[in-house]
Amino acid sequence: MTQDVQFSVEANPFAAAEQVCATLGTLTDALFDEHTSRHPAASLRALRTVEHPAAEALFGLPLAPNGPVHTALDRLGTVTTAGTARPGTGARLTDRVVAALQTRYGGGAVRGAIADRGTTSAALFQLPVTGEFADAKLRPPFAPALAALAAGQQTRQPVELPTGAGAEVRLVVPPGFHSLTSPGGPPGVSARTVPPPPDDEGRAGGAAPATVAAADELARHLAEVAEELFSAAGPEPRRDFAVISATLSDLIRDAGVVYAGVCALELDDRTSDAALVVSLARHPLPITPLATELATVRRHAEVWTVLLPAGPAAVLVEGRTVPVPGPLAADGQRRWVVTSAVQAFVPLPDGGTVLCAQLSTARPEDWELYTEAFAELLKSIQFGWDGVPAPSAAAAVPAPVPSQAPVPSQAPTAAQAPASAVEEELEEVPVHLRGTPVRVPPADFNPFAPVAEVPATGGNDAAPGAEDGPKGTPVMVPPPDFNPFTMEGIPDVSGDAPATPPAGAAPVADPFGTTVAAEQKADPFGTTLPAQGAAVPPPPSTPPVIPAQAPPGAAETTEQGSEQGGNAEDPAPSKGTPVMIPPPDFNPFTMEGIPDVSAAEPEPADEANAAPESRPFG
Repeated sequence: MTQDVQFSVEANPFAAAEQVCATLGTLTDALFDEHTSRHPAASLRALRTVEHPAAEALFGLPLAPNGPVHTALDRLGTVTTAGTARPGTGARLTDRVVAALQTRYGGGAVRGAIADRGTTSAALFQLPVTGEFADAKLRPPFAPALAALAAGQQTRQPVELPTGAGAEVRLVVPPGFHSLTSPGGPPGVSARTVPPPPDDEGRAGGAAPATVAAADELARHLAEVAEELFSAAGPEPRRDFAVISATLSDLIRDAGVVYAGVCALELDDRTSDAALVVSLARHPLPITPLATELATVRRHAEVWTVLLPAGPAAVLVEGRTVPVPGPLAADGQRRWVVTSAVQAFVPLPDGGTVLCAQLSTARPEDWELYTEAFAELLKSIQFGWDGVPAPSAAAAVPAPVPSQAPVPSQAPTAAQAPASAVEEELEEVPVHLRGTPVRVPPADFNPFAPVAEVPATGGNDAAPGAEDGPKGTPVMVPPPDFNPFTMEGIPDVSGDAPATPPAGAAPVADPFGTTVAAEQKADPFGTTLPAQGAAVPPPPSTPPVIPAQAPPGAAETTEQGSEQGGNAEDPAPSKGTPVMIPPPDFNPFTMEGIPDVSAAEPEPADEANAAPESRPFG
């Protein structure tokens, strides 16, 4: 397809697979006709994973690397496997496969090719083709079978694979599709299931035996597919389809395609066809950013985020315009075909690989039929993983740097470190920041690193690296009586002042910031009571016991007390407003200037000579 700048062929890792899908759609439209053998439409509905015993255990099948990449199971479909640890050798197969098919069919000119040209390649047929975005009005609807994938469902955990196996995916393709990729995959992906011919040494031309075996296997497989599709036709249509499909072998391999197939159906006395492509591509984006990117650059498409049994996925539906080259067209004229396409992106558990499955058809009336089969294909996906992230995913999260630091339970503390080293590192710490020195582990601390053995001898023997001091950043753990609201620079006298001052010493501050002095007025409201002997007891000579924790303003209050009668050795004053604490016998209703004689003892007097009783009201 013609991509935007953000999703160009260079920036889009799925563009090559999309080009393969568009090319297969061109082949079905140009080469399939009324003589093509077709399966009934019911074959697409044969995928019933819940009814087959091997449907939930695809990884129990003997597939690659010890067997074929594709294997057909009765009443289920074609099980396909692909993995990141088997990229193949990259050997070119097109020329060898085309030559083998030409020999098989006795030569002759293929449709659109010149007989005396001598070579047959994809460029001769103007392949591959690239589709373009169709108008939004031509976009197919998001079918109910695809929308049902957005409903919540249980997901399965990846199958545990041995170390070195990478990430692997297995899925089931409905039996109505004909594979154009070899059952054994490209060279180096799996053990060849087709032995090389006896005269292989004479025809190899220096090629590796695995490459020769893979080319022969693919040639035989394409000939079998052509026999199935054109069993009611002559040899020419079989030759044309097999040879033209063979010219795409290297293109399919380079695009990362693990399965490429075409479908030919008969439905209600009419024909229908489709193309299916499954590929793997490197893409580090998680599913949410990937779906956002797709919705941004493909504005004519509809993008949904769904949840498959294998995990989250992004499903895209759009219309595409695909050209049919003149050499392949029956009338020799280039034309355009509008196709409906659905594409799913499923991230693999390694965090750096994405499975891309896409289906396209030029029959919009059969859209729901194909989307139902495509949804069943997505639900059959199963993942396996060895637990090792992909290189791109591992680079995003830096691995911890191994170190020889001890484990936390045996890490040296400040008490175990030399006292001189601790004093030197803590000499710049303010005095008022009291606490216990500890060490914070460095950024490269590895708690699982082996502990270095420390010799138990005394003297000058020390642990390795002791001359540099223990690793870490010195910090202070606050003491239990730490006051975080104490202002910096104010001396802490809570530990220096005695709990009970001696008699005659200057009064100290109470916990409420007040000061009790000898000449203090007993009335907190500013009133003065005349001396009435023992009626009013004097202030206590010993102030109340001060708690161990001094308030922030203790020093400033003490200074206030020294100004009211303390000596020069009193502690520094504290900030605040002095208040008066009333004595225990304080009477707030006593009027100022009137002596209080209620507490005084009456003098003994002679009742006979007593004066008349004084009346308070005159």
